Amino acid sequence: MAQVKVPSTEDLASMWQASGLKQKILFTLLMIAAFRLGAQLPLYGINNAIFNNIAQGNNIIGFLDMFSGGALGNVSVFALGIGPFITASIVIQLISVVVPSLEKLQKEEGEEGRRKLMQYTRIFTVVLAAFQALIFMLFLRHLPGSITAGVNHIAFYVSSILILTAGAILVMWISELITERGIGNGGSLIIFIGILSGIPVYASRTAQIVVNSPMLQLGLVTLLAIFFAAMVFIVIMQEAVRKVIIVNPRRQVGNKVYGGMNSYIPFKLNPGNVMPIIFAIAILLFPSTVISIIGQANFKSVAVKNFIVHLTQIMSPDGIVYYVLYFLLIFALTFFYASIMPNMQPKDIADNLKKYGSSIPGVKPGRPTAEALDKILSRTTFIGALGLGIIALVPSFASHVTGITTMQGIGATSLIIMVGVACDLINQVRAHLLARNYESFLKE
Repeated sequence: MAQVKVPSTEDLASMWQASGLKQKILFTLLMIAAFRLGAQLPLYGINNAIFNNIAQGNNIIGFLDMFSGGALGNVSVFALGIGPFITASIVIQLISVVVPSLEKLQKEEGEEGRRKLMQYTRIFTVVLAAFQALIFMLFLRHLPGSITAGVNHIAFYVSSILILTAGAILVMWISELITERGIGNGGSLIIFIGILSGIPVYASRTAQIVVNSPMLQLGLVTLLAIFFAAMVFIVIMQEAVRKVIIVNPRRQVGNKVYGGMNSYIPFKLNPGNVMPIIFAIAILLFPSTVISIIGQANFKSVAVKNFIVHLTQIMSPDGIVYYVLYFLLIFALTFFYASIMPNMQPKDIADNLKKYGSSIPGVKPGRPTAEALDKILSRTTFIGALGLGIIALVPSFASHVTGITTMQGIGATSLIIMVGVACDLINQVRAHLLARNYESFLKE
């Protein structure tokens, strides 16, 4: 058995420097610091204490505040956070499936096509950010005491909408810079940092509730155990792959024979990682937020007001309807991501295998191979989508059963995002270290 060499501190330092990992990590930390600074800069003319109290008592706004890292509750210049960019990305990707010209940009025109799609996403982000900023300011207008007395109302509303829109664009720019020059996916990492910053608050609230109740303390231990088990299953879901064996042909060049060794195609159980979760939340929270904000207005009609309150309760993150829609969206979006990923297209894979003379054992090349791969991919994605949806719901239900609802903010959704982003970061670090090993091998 070959011995595994344990890298020394000097080897790790050398790999760190040679792969450029240090620069990427430092750049990522700098961008995160810039985001956290913007999240603490309050919008001029707003009494953020009033809105912060609303955020703590409103499930939907509190949920949004968690993903913004407290920026929404503070009514900062980054109050809209990464939400408009995520929502715009969802819309463009969904439209690209049904619009032939956009589908061509995504699948056939390579990097140039993806750049054009990204440009469309940026433009739509500006439109969505301006719309959300307008809705948000209309909500603050109907909130007594939220606007400081003495400000010029027209100038205040116009400038505030512009600042909030610019803040959302700046957050989008930061996320893109992290993706291009740093470590990990920028949008996911910003959400990850936002969730992480809220953990001390949730821990403090939980401690205040369970400190004098042995029954709740037992419930807390049970809940933490369920959270830990969920983390284990999330890691398994992130790393699990279905390996499809490929037989490669032998080629003789002179007196030497090349190839002939079997390889495999890895189909990930969860091809979209945390993106189906993030997209499902964005799709659900956008109409919920608009309904919740409209519900704060002073309607003269009691029937209309009661209807909006009832609709807000139905779409609340604690409601059964929300959980059902959440599960269905995660399930559908996992399939959606599998269908648009370039390395998971059965027809393209089958054509490439036929071109190089490779095949799946017992399956004819060409169309039969594409049909076999499509069946394997459908089954694998079904298991992944079902597992991801169940994992997303179990800790949330456990919070209600144990009575520890103060940790709902760091429940299943946040847990999956945090673990998923952490796994992605680790995989990227491994890729850099592996590149360093190849560099050393080529130099020798």
